[in-house]
Amino acid sequence: MQIRIALPSKGRISEPAVKLLGKAGIGVKDTANRRLFSETYDNEISVMFTRAADIPEFVADGAADIGMTGLDLIEENNASVEILEDLNFGSAKLVLAVPDDSPINKLGDIVDGSLVATEFPNLTRRYLKNNGINAKIVELSGSTEIAPFIGVADIIADLTSTGTTLKMNHLKIIDTILESSIKLIANKKSYKDNNEKIEAIRTGIKGVLDAEGKKLVMMNVEQKFLDEIKMAMPGLTGPTVSNVLSSKDIVAVHAVVNEKDVFNLVNQLKKIGARDILVVPIERII
Repeated sequence: MQIRIALPSKGRISEPAVKLLGKAGIGVKDTANRRLFSETYDNEISVMFTRAADIPEFVADGAADIGMTGLDLIEENNASVEILEDLNFGSAKLVLAVPDDSPINKLGDIVDGSLVATEFPNLTRRYLKNNGINAKIVELSGSTEIAPFIGVADIIADLTSTGTTLKMNHLKIIDTILESSIKLIANKKSYKDNNEKIEAIRTGIKGVLDAEGKKLVMMNVEQKFLDEIKMAMPGLTGPTVSNVLSSKDIVAVHAVVNEKDVFNLVNQLKKIGARDILVVPIERII
């Protein structure tokens, strides 16, 4: 059975999503001429490009079996989907913000009847209601930051990655509604009926995520230095040691290490007595 993956057609998460599929060994054919439906290098998998905001609903309804989209959009649509993985990109926060000179400095300062402008009416309404605030939601489709300055709203609920744009527009954050990132989601029925194939896709993607920021360090070392090398090498389950056929006194050692540790580790290994040290990129860890 064909598995259809829904990906954002444009925006900040579109290219990272396509690249992630490529690194997982699935890949989208003819990315230069992106169409609504695209083939992949697996005959049983196809890709559908659509708006990120529509992906939760399409996956929930079964128009797509799998999708990549933000938690904010999943929650906004109250989509009944299976969340398989956090894809570790597209981090953002849905926040409440007001003009710098507003007397509102925290959630408790918001009075009933306040006007809140947002592209996320359902999430915002739910959050305020759960906190005992009866506000009026003004739904906008963009340019939310301007709403308080033209009399449309007292407060905005907007998505931000760093807060820089809000600061540039003289807005201050008073509360966070939701912390979001991009998720791999699946239709619940598809996940049950096609579990083996969907889990294979999930495994491929997770392998790429697990390999991020990791390097494979390999070296040859004399047996007499092996205990010191083992102490120095931080592997996922300890370093792997194997015999070198050309010499009884030499063993090969390798381990997966964090990229940030490589510089100091290599110098430490050299001092101990390691030689022929190789640092190799890792595409996937399964």
